[in-house]
Order: sequence, then C-alpha cells, then structure tokens
Amino acid sequence: DYQSLHHEPTKTSEESAKIRGVDLSTGGKALVLKYLNDSNDNDESNTFGIFVMSASRKLHTKAIKKEFKSKNVRFANAEELAGLTDGLVPGSVPPFGKPILNMELFVDTSIQDNGIIAFNCGSLTDSIIMSTSDYFAVAQPTKIFAFSKE
Repeated sequence: DYQSLHHEPTKTSEESAKIRGVDLSTGGKALVLKYLNDSNDNDESNTFGIFVMSASRKLHTKAIKKEFKSKNVRFANAEELAGLTDGLVPGSVPPFGKPILNMELFVDTSIQDNGIIAFNCGSLTDSIIMSTSDYFAVAQPTKIFAFSKE
C-alpha cells in the first residue's frame, strides 16, 4: 500500500513535508555520495552510493568514512548526479539503488524510527508515502547502519 502525490515543485525537505502533510522526520532524504576511494577499473559508479536518512537529521560523514575505511566522502556534483541517475536533479532522487539506480543502497537507522517513509520519486513534483516495512521489502538495502546525527 502506498500513496502517490502530485504537487508543486519543492526545493527543501521542509517544503516537501509540509506539502505532503507529514512530519519532517518521515522524509527519506536520498543522497548520492562518493564514498569509496577511486578504484582501478574506471567504473566510477563503483565509488558512488545512495545513502537514505531521515530528512530531519544531518549527515555524519565520519560514520561513513569509518564504515568503509574511506579517506573522503562527498556529494556527487550536479553533472555526476545526472550521469549516474539518467538525468535526475538534486532533490528528485528516489531512495532506491539497484536495479532502479545502478548504485549500492545504504539506509540510516533513522528510517526505522517511523512507520512511514515519504520521498520524491524521480521529480520535484511527485512524492510517494509508504510504510517503512514495505519500503525495506522493496528497496532491499545493501546495508543498514547509523550515519546521521541530530
């Protein structure tokens, strides 16, 4: 079961929560991050992943560095994001990895704190609200671990 919403374009997680009529904490913020050091195989998609966390929390890059023994963690720039996601823009990335988007999916433990997750699904004008149990069943994250902070 899920709810699909078409709405005015939203630029922030706060705007999205308000227009969806849900608490900010239920927002699933999907971030495309470069989290692995460059590999030798020239497949840059191996170095990027999708990291999903509650929209009410802040990214804790030290936790990601520790988890993957990485020296650097950074956001994909707009050009990299478009290339990795077939043209998506910041804020429109859905919280799904393979096979929908060809990247590993990592989900922060904060997503488990709510009964629902709300997210943009490929555009700034379309949202989905669904139960977190259904989300986890469909998304099948590569790993769930803590990488956010208040």
